[in-house]
Amino acid sequence: MYSFLVVYSIAFPRCYDKDAVELPPWFSSMSLALESDVNLGLDEVKNASGSSMPIICVREGSPPLPDVHNTSITVTDYISNDSFIGTQSLQNVEKCYPVQKSIWLQLTNEQISPGTWYFGLFNGIGPVRTQSKMINRGSVYSFSGNISVEGCSTLTMLGQFCNQTVNMLSCNDGYNLTGIRLQNELYKGMENNAIACRDANGIVCHEGEPKIYVLDVMGIGEELFIAVANLTFSQTQPSNITRNLSLLYYARYGMMPLKAVYDFSGDLSKAPLVIKFPKAGRWYITIQPSDVLNRSEAGVRDSLKTCYLLIWQVFQCPLGKAGLNCTFERYNLQTVLRANPTIPFESKFMPISGKVSNDPNGFSLEPILSNFSTGENRDGSWTFFVLDVPYGATGGNVHIRLSSRSKINYEIYARYGGLPSLSSWDYFYANSTSSSNGSMFFKMYDYSDQMISFYMLYVRGGTWSFGLRQLHSADSTGQTDIFVSLERCPHKCSSHGSCQSMLDTGGLSLYSYCECDRNHGGFDCSVELVSHRGHIKQSIFLIASNAAAVFPAYWALRNKAFAEWVLYTSSGISSALYHACDVGTWCVLSFRVLQFLDFWLSFMAVVSTFVYLATISDAAKRTIHTILAIITALLAEMGPTRSKNIGYVIGLGTLGLLAGWLVEFCARNRTFSFPGQFHMNLLERYVKKSVFSMKINF
Repeated sequence: MYSFLVVYSIAFPRCYDKDAVELPPWFSSMSLALESDVNLGLDEVKNASGSSMPIICVREGSPPLPDVHNTSITVTDYISNDSFIGTQSLQNVEKCYPVQKSIWLQLTNEQISPGTWYFGLFNGIGPVRTQSKMINRGSVYSFSGNISVEGCSTLTMLGQFCNQTVNMLSCNDGYNLTGIRLQNELYKGMENNAIACRDANGIVCHEGEPKIYVLDVMGIGEELFIAVANLTFSQTQPSNITRNLSLLYYARYGMMPLKAVYDFSGDLSKAPLVIKFPKAGRWYITIQPSDVLNRSEAGVRDSLKTCYLLIWQVFQCPLGKAGLNCTFERYNLQTVLRANPTIPFESKFMPISGKVSNDPNGFSLEPILSNFSTGENRDGSWTFFVLDVPYGATGGNVHIRLSSRSKINYEIYARYGGLPSLSSWDYFYANSTSSSNGSMFFKMYDYSDQMISFYMLYVRGGTWSFGLRQLHSADSTGQTDIFVSLERCPHKCSSHGSCQSMLDTGGLSLYSYCECDRNHGGFDCSVELVSHRGHIKQSIFLIASNAAAVFPAYWALRNKAFAEWVLYTSSGISSALYHACDVGTWCVLSFRVLQFLDFWLSFMAVVSTFVYLATISDAAKRTIHTILAIITALLAEMGPTRSKNIGYVIGLGTLGLLAGWLVEFCARNRTFSFPGQFHMNLLERYVKKSVFSMKINF
């Protein structure tokens, strides 16, 4: 019998948004049920353009952003549980799928890792022009859903069914690796910088079944070393089979490893596990005895007993140093808030060092660089910087800019949770032809010999490390400045939009987006959709088109319909003023007032035309006019841009016309006349009936 615990359940009926789910380390599974009014078949989805396709995107650690390079969606199938099989990490990439009418997922801790997961629903991707504030193009969809998370009630039991025992590794104080005769020359002279531990339970034995261990790496480290000592294999049953026994391991960061999905694997009986620059956090290691020659794990489980002492070591350099030999410089960057921040969490970063000054444009690199002559190998000289992004600022953008008077002599590597290297990084820039540009969350803006500027988009909250690789000695004639900042909107929306911020549905983080002007689009408003000359032409034609109101106004004046003349004239003028304000030319009043006047007077012009056609008295027309004026004012106030209003207005005008005709018909037929003979016959019958009644009474 399995023991489960419902962590929480979330229901969210709302429009398109981004929702976050926090999964604790001891969760077992997460269920997502989503219902929507989308009714598109897979064939229709494959033939649809990206700008009109509703999609759902999933990302770990920070919100998804599918509009950067349009590489996040390849329509092959709908989202399902199989979409997450073999998933290594969804922090630097995201998965997007077309939304279907009904979605149900159940993901286990073998498919997704603990932490914060974001689900985003988008009504299409790619830049779309917003011609004016009054128009909202595209289909509108709604959805409702529920997210529930189940966890294991015992912290030492994990797995999809909470039936796998997990052994938490803890240090046995005072232990030294030299006591087990390990040949590790690196640590002999640096014992003070290494944390050496062994399993507090001592030698452990298991008969073929795998054992799962959990190790927490605290802080930034240079190397993680795991090995076994006193390894013995003993047969519990007699066997004549020749065996080549080994002790296999599978290691994975943040998630339980599988035979098909892991970060590192090998044979501990032949060589230890060495992870250079491991990420800080939780590592899972599965150890499994195996018969390599016969490839029979069933036989191993039945007849083999394996015993060993598990030991490990985390090597960390002293404060301010980094690298496998601790010869490189490392600086912690402190947050410097802006003087008058208009948007939360916007700041720049400066090193904690007296060698540089606090300059608005950043700080100089030369005074704090690692000595080039101390390079450990041909990889060049490295200088590392470590900074913390607040978890509430998840969804912000890290901006890095290098500028120099001469040719820039550095490569930049960035990594989350650990120090970067040539073989392990999340984002990098080496030169104009070798960089992460084109990845989903990396955007270059300047790359020349004297300037490098790029953004890491929607970064994850936590510890980030940056490594500057210097290929050769710095030029004494040039000075290189570096500027590192956390910004809410990339590139300040390219000066073609405004930065808007909002909390995600769970209120866990603040993410921002660019609200572009009507001539630009894209996530950073850098895509020009309409040229300046084209915008002027369209504005002139749009404003001048309101001159069409002259014709009905002239007709009304010629027929001495002065009330209608005033209505048509004022409707044309207000519409011209409204569109002039809408396209950004000139606003005589506030946009909201002009919008109300334009739509209300336009509605009234339509319904008044219908009422005018009715041949009824002026008193009846005034009554109908008053009723329709109240109704159209409500329409113009509550939802002026709704397409349904066209039908409402025509229906009200038609109803007013029918009401006028009905009043006219009743007025003409309110009295009825009868022939004189019919009146006399009625009188005669009445008199006869009265006389007959008197005779009976007497």
